Amino acid sequence: HKLAQIAYKSMRVLAPIFLALSTACVASSFTLPSTSFIRGNSVTTTKFASSSSALCMKTIAVIGASGLTAQECVYQALKDGDKVVGLTRNPSKLVIPKGSGGSKADQPFDDPNLTCIAGSVTNPADVAKVFENDIDGVIIALGGKTSDVGDTMLTDGTVNIINAMKEKGVKRLAVVTSIGAGDSKDQAPFFFKILMATAMKKIFNDKNNQEKAVEASGLDYCIVRPGGLTVDAPTGVINVIDGEAGSISRADVATFCLDAITVDDFPYIGKTPCISSVGGTSWVKDRSKAARGETEM
Repeated sequence: HKLAQIAYKSMRVLAPIFLALSTACVASSFTLPSTSFIRGNSVTTTKFASSSSALCMKTIAVIGASGLTAQECVYQALKDGDKVVGLTRNPSKLVIPKGSGGSKADQPFDDPNLTCIAGSVTNPADVAKVFENDIDGVIIALGGKTSDVGDTMLTDGTVNIINAMKEKGVKRLAVVTSIGAGDSKDQAPFFFKILMATAMKKIFNDKNNQEKAVEASGLDYCIVRPGGLTVDAPTGVINVIDGEAGSISRADVATFCLDAITVDDFPYIGKTPCISSVGGTSWVKDRSKAARGETEM
């Protein structure tokens, strides 16, 4: 499978460091990227170390904050020293994620830099509460079965977020959709294509319309299309791929999304990258409880 071998540089590398220092943002410490190369099957990936602290505190909105990928976004942003405003219908489900959280996984967050708002993304009044804060960037990581949330929740909610961002002058937006959405249908494995046309047809119609709304927004967006999602620990290896998708941890997806809204010269603004930690490896959608971070009985 064709792999556009782009060894994606993780956040907080030298250019943003110098830029932040020149604008008098004070860092307590940082770690320069360390690289290791993994070669095999004509694939080269690069692993980078994340910084130990943010150079300048930002306020990040995470929409759908109790979802498994969104939890990772919340956790990693807080660890970077940023403030987070989360919107979720189920605040009690916003807990420390399994992938990055280690022994603290599933415990409630206890961080003064986290504000959790109970509400629905489809209610403009609830969305407006998020933007009562001075937001620097937004991550939309919505999920749920259409039978529970409706056939157009992704699109309707995303339009509400876009409208609020425009009203407040917020430009940076990362939206998590899926491999197979938009023009990436051919990058989905065969069995996943069957699901897209049958059991998941409604949700993919909504995802496709969600992406169209984002692309027409005029914002500095990045539509993130991950491969097969896991709740494993972060690997730091994120491949932007051209061929069939492999698997990737939700923790690595979160890192990519946070970079998309915090790195000034992020290379995928206005683009729809498909990302995977296992380049070109076929996968079938894992419907097990383990993939959702639940214990098998």
